[in-house]
Amino acid sequence: MEQPQQTSPGAGVQALRRLAPPPALCGFLLLLALVFTVSYAVGSAAGPVAPGMRPSGTSNGVEDDPGTGTGTDPETDEMPGMGGH
Repeated sequence: MEQPQQTSPGAGVQALRRLAPPPALCGFLLLLALVFTVSYAVGSAAGPVAPGMRPSGTSNGVEDDPGTGTGTDPETDEMPGMGGH
């Protein structure tokens, strides 16, 4: 009668180490997340990139001035100031 094969207690740990990502990859991903977090915090602290810039729309979902921001005239579908040439 054969006895079941005994495995050493370290075999499970070795299998997990083979399946786990390399430490360098984990470090890189952690550093990447840190850089994006710091970048977002600095951007939030700096504020908008242009004077008078604000989020589009208002609390009720209606824009303050619906004709701005497109660069075209909705009547003629031409750029303003071009004289219709």
